[in-house]
Amino acid sequence: MTLDLRLLVAFITVAETENVGQAALRLHISQSPLSRQIIQLEDQLGLQLFERTRQRMRLTDEGRLFLREARRLLEHASEVAAAARNIAQGQTGHIVVGYVEGAMHSNLLPQALAGLQAGLRSATFDIHSMGSAQQVEALRGRAIDLGLVYAVPESADIASMEVTREALLLVLAKDHPLARQEQISPEVLNGQRWVSLAQSINPDARRRFLEHCAACGFAPDIQAEANDLLGVMRMVAAGLGITVIQASLRDCMSGKVVFRELPWFPVRIDIHAIWRKDDPKPLIASFREALARFTLC
Repeated sequence: MTLDLRLLVAFITVAETENVGQAALRLHISQSPLSRQIIQLEDQLGLQLFERTRQRMRLTDEGRLFLREARRLLEHASEVAAAARNIAQGQTGHIVVGYVEGAMHSNLLPQALAGLQAGLRSATFDIHSMGSAQQVEALRGRAIDLGLVYAVPESADIASMEVTREALLLVLAKDHPLARQEQISPEVLNGQRWVSLAQSINPDARRRFLEHCAACGFAPDIQAEANDLLGVMRMVAAGLGITVIQASLRDCMSGKVVFRELPWFPVRIDIHAIWRKDDPKPLIASFREALARFTLC
């Protein structure tokens, strides 16, 4: 059985007024269609809801029991309608976000998510660490709703915006000979021992890094690798070599290593948000706004 909510509204109004004429005035309809609606509801339910007299419409015992359930049903319907409006307006919902490590290291992702939930407490999300190429495929396959990537794909169906751009800093052990220099030139880095993220993690990034180093006039001697940046920095602190990291990690292991700016080094860590152009989710637009607010800070 499918109940028409209009019939429930008609029933409740008649039950509250005990008069078809008064109920019709409240509902802004004439008496005849209202009476037909009550009869239609009784036929659907197989119940007599009212005892009819010339002056009043009194609820039967069955009618009183059904009135309680009808009110509950309408209340729930109102809650469902309100939830639908909130979803349509981007006030609630769920999104899945992919991200590269740089988005977490820069605090971009945590801050943007915090900003999103500050205004939309009922919004929920899942986040997944993924490479840029993986995110593009996941976005096209609708496994994620938005990605934070290093490289923007050339695709007519994907939109993007830049959300962060950071310089790289040189990281040295406190007792490294170069730590005494405030300004580091490319020549002094030539032949220095380096620690790096494992080449297998991102071979293209390693190749581009070496090309930029060569263009600047030095060749790093990479003698040690780690699978994460914290491991890289710990090896640097132990004197196993030097490295470069994005500037937002300057506070990491503060006091155990020394940081130096390299204004002549052209590499920047760029992070872009990407999303499907045809995705109608208002919550995605809200999250993009949260990312933009972080970018402007």
